[in-house]
Amino acid sequence: MLPVKKRKFFSRTDEKPDLFNGLPDDLVVFILCKLSSSASCPSDFINILLTCKRLNLLALHPLVLAKAGAKVFAVRAKSWSDSAHRFVKHCVNAGNVEACYSLGMIRFYCLQNRASGASLMAKAAIKSHASALYSLAVIQFNGSGASKNDKDLKAGVALCARAAFLGHIDALRELGHCLQDGYGVSQNIAQGRRLLVEANARELASSLRWLTRGQPQRQQCYQRYTCVADTGCPLLSDFGCNVPAAEVHPVNEFLKDWFESGVGELGAGLRLCSHDGCGRPETRPHEFRRCSVCGLVNYCSRGCQALDWKLRHKVECVQVEP
Repeated sequence: MLPVKKRKFFSRTDEKPDLFNGLPDDLVVFILCKLSSSASCPSDFINILLTCKRLNLLALHPLVLAKAGAKVFAVRAKSWSDSAHRFVKHCVNAGNVEACYSLGMIRFYCLQNRASGASLMAKAAIKSHASALYSLAVIQFNGSGASKNDKDLKAGVALCARAAFLGHIDALRELGHCLQDGYGVSQNIAQGRRLLVEANARELASSLRWLTRGQPQRQQCYQRYTCVADTGCPLLSDFGCNVPAAEVHPVNEFLKDWFESGVGELGAGLRLCSHDGCGRPETRPHEFRRCSVCGLVNYCSRGCQALDWKLRHKVECVQVEP
């Protein structure tokens, strides 16, 4: 009987080594931080989690979550779930200021957890988040979540001034109107006018940056952009320019979608701010100010009123006959 020869197995030398597994964790985390901060939608980040176990683990590293941008949290209202809530909470625990603001707005207005929402927005405001400062100012001006007697105009002006100092355009405009009208602060018409002009200039510069950012559709829009001396929009009448509306913050789009899609319901007699880019609802009847001419629209702030006048209401407003 012939002896059975043992078969020798040789490892293939032509297989390419897995270079990804050879990368140190620190380098991968650094790359993921860049990706999370520049993601244009939630799926950009979710696709990373689904790629492999290692990326799933490292993508949930506190450093990566702390750098996640606002568009990572831009989920649709109908897609909001406990898992989405937990993910944003993890980002909050990692120190993400944008997550603090977004979750604060959602809890305050959508989930009606006023104390927790205001606390999260205050946490973001302490870290100089301009939008959080302005949102808290709107809450103070309106007494949102409380009674009409709980309005604190001086606190609203102080928060607005801080947000304006950080370059928030709506806060600049709101503060300018407060100074012009003597609302919560000593009247100073000249200073108020100066802030309104500064808000106009910042709005124009922001719109031009958005138009020239490089995407083809924006380039075409930029080519159609014209300056018209006699038909410029009211907010930019000092410059005689027509510019497109500013990009809406994802959390404002979420608020509007939450109530208009039927996911959340407004209480009896409550209305949304009429400015399309806001989405804030009333927390008690007649909380927001109405248009003094037609009385058909209402706004949470002077900033929203001025923007909506430019974009839509100027051509729709008709005085109601008594």
